[in-house]
Amino acid sequence: MLAAAGFLTIALFLAAVLSQRVSVFIALTVLPILAAVVVGEGGRIGELVLDGFETVAPVAIMITFAVLYFCLMIDAGLFDPAVRRVVRWAGGDPLKITVGTAVLTLLVALDGDGASTFLIMVSAMLPIYRRLGMRPLVLTAVICLGAGVMNMVPWGGPTARAMAALGLGSGDVFVPVLPAMGAGIVWVLVAAVLIGRAERKRIGTVTEPGAEPGVEPGLTAPADAPGAAHAPAATRPAVDRVRFWLNVVLTVALVVVLLAQLAELPVVFVVAFVLALLINRPGWEAQKDLFTRHGHSVVLVTTMIFAAGVFTGVLGGTGMIEAMARAIVGLVPTGAGGALPTLVAVTSMPLSLVFTPDAYYFGVLPVLAETTAALGGDPAEVARAAVLGQMTTGFPLSPLTASTFILVGMAGVQLGAHQRFVFGWAFGTTLVMTAVALATGAIV
Repeated sequence: MLAAAGFLTIALFLAAVLSQRVSVFIALTVLPILAAVVVGEGGRIGELVLDGFETVAPVAIMITFAVLYFCLMIDAGLFDPAVRRVVRWAGGDPLKITVGTAVLTLLVALDGDGASTFLIMVSAMLPIYRRLGMRPLVLTAVICLGAGVMNMVPWGGPTARAMAALGLGSGDVFVPVLPAMGAGIVWVLVAAVLIGRAERKRIGTVTEPGAEPGVEPGLTAPADAPGAAHAPAATRPAVDRVRFWLNVVLTVALVVVLLAQLAELPVVFVVAFVLALLINRPGWEAQKDLFTRHGHSVVLVTTMIFAAGVFTGVLGGTGMIEAMARAIVGLVPTGAGGALPTLVAVTSMPLSLVFTPDAYYFGVLPVLAETTAALGGDPAEVARAAVLGQMTTGFPLSPLTASTFILVGMAGVQLGAHQRFVFGWAFGTTLVMTAVALATGAIV
């Protein structure tokens, strides 16, 4: 009963989102609540929803201040010089921009944290895409592919969970799949070339728009500086230049802290945003203007995150996710035990749309590993197979992870459109890595 209700809820959710007939917010909240009532857990809905809220609250706090921070930096012109330099290097070529996005994502995603990768990459690259008339959908797709492969690092969530769930080390899980991960990186670059080529064909090579006369790139005056918005660069106060470089230093320091994981992300962004306000908008009227103009961006993203908390809180708390896990394991034929690692690898990415990382790695994976061991196989092979797609290549398009809503929310892309565009490319990444893993003996 629980498994059937869970699968039906997931199916209805995916159908609603992909068809765009129901908003993501309604699908994330109404469907799991109805499912809870159906399975007899209606009396616990309040408890389950609150549990879900508690899970996503730190992410929502982080996003609130992160979005405001980067909106403030964009208003301050921090990214203008980078935009002009990248566009000048690319010659307005969407292909080069797309490949550059992939390379930067692969580097930034080394920290193994999807949320910070999306925050940094979308904030840095979206102005360039808008400048050239490129679709934000291309940006989210390429970031999705790069961040997905790099989420396989041992300090990333999926691999760490796999090792913890089965009591294995990185030498058992991660090192054997390094060649497969390398192949995945190559595939991401190839995909970026193909996607970029299609975008180039669509819009052609774009000439960089001329700079506004008398305005120096990246030195846009703060809104609370009297007359600064219309002042020529040569006559602006020296304090504007100081503010610009203070913004650079603050943002670089923020990125370093994010990559090095020196502090909790919500705390980092709260402190960074307060400092940014003191530098750029010390006056209350200017701060209110910032909140008024960009508050809608915060509401859109955080609303989706809390809605995702309802979804995961209800499905997890009612036991539907655990029941689905056992049902899937029960579908494996007895004679197919030897092919179990390959089956796990191939299905790992699509199942990111069904299971949260905790549910899969702590619920499904141990049962799969036990089944493999009973059939004479190596449980570590199942762990390696799982990280080839389960919440690695699959996490940036899964509705079960809050970071997905960061990516699509900041870029202004519909979740359904993002999933339809990138699913084939992401699944292709897993298939390529699976083939290499089979060829190198990481899985058999």
